[in-house]
Amino acid sequence: MSLPLPPLDVTTAFLPFAAVALSMIAITVFVLAQLLPRDGSATDLTSMTLALAVLLGGSALLLALLFTYITPDGTTAWTWVLVAFNFMMMFPAGLWFVSLILFEDRKVDWHSWLWPTSIALVVVGSEVMMGVLFAVGGGSAPATLTAALALGLSSIWFDWSMGAVMLALLFWLPVRGLVRGSLAALTAAAFVAPWVVATPTVGAAGMAVLMTASFLLLYRYLADRSPIPSADLGVVVGLASAFALMVAAQVAVVMMAGSYAAALAFGGTMALVMFGEVAFVVRQSEDSYYTDIKGVQVGSPSGAL
Repeated sequence: MSLPLPPLDVTTAFLPFAAVALSMIAITVFVLAQLLPRDGSATDLTSMTLALAVLLGGSALLLALLFTYITPDGTTAWTWVLVAFNFMMMFPAGLWFVSLILFEDRKVDWHSWLWPTSIALVVVGSEVMMGVLFAVGGGSAPATLTAALALGLSSIWFDWSMGAVMLALLFWLPVRGLVRGSLAALTAAAFVAPWVVATPTVGAAGMAVLMTASFLLLYRYLADRSPIPSADLGVVVGLASAFALMVAAQVAVVMMAGSYAAALAFGGTMALVMFGEVAFVVRQSEDSYYTDIKGVQVGSPSGAL
């Protein structure tokens, strides 16, 4: 018996949609790799400004393309697409040039959550925008905003794109031990998520297997530590909270099968989890040290903050 694939929400011209999705993933991963060096060195504010501007430019273009499907005035809509394209090409470069003058060689302050949350908001927001764009423009256009958001947030275009970005970061960044395992579990949940709405039985079974395996490995990891470090406890609480939110949203999907509200609740939950995961891994990557599987501190201070 073959496993049914979640709906793609695209009935025509699949290859262009896939090309856009792969391009978005590649650009996001490349930008994040530039911001988060493997050696933990400090990041310039000028580089941060340029990276956020590039990601915002891509989101602006996706928003303009979405506008072409919801407005009857095609000329005005495509004019906005051209404006957004120009914005994406010119605004990051101009803002970067200004930042060279304003910030000079100043570094990002990673002790604050401002930059990690800003990066997470821009990354997740752009993927949400792509999911909704494909849901509206790829097939039968949803009749309401709720339906469009529900289809976009519960589709593979959002969940698998975010999963691919997080998977690339896990390979790129030197996070270890409990942090790496917890992030891997949440990343795997993103790949399972589309089945929860499309085929609730398959999705629930997949999530149950994933969560059970994660907690068994978690128990095995913590059993060798006494007392449990406070940092590890924080990671455990975060992982358990994320899984609890997913379970609650799955219950809504099962109880209101076929409801756009339930699909939106689950998709919104996954977006919130992905937002927290990106913000955490960005801040963790710039921490002063990493802890390996045996709890040994490795790495070196990340430079002037």
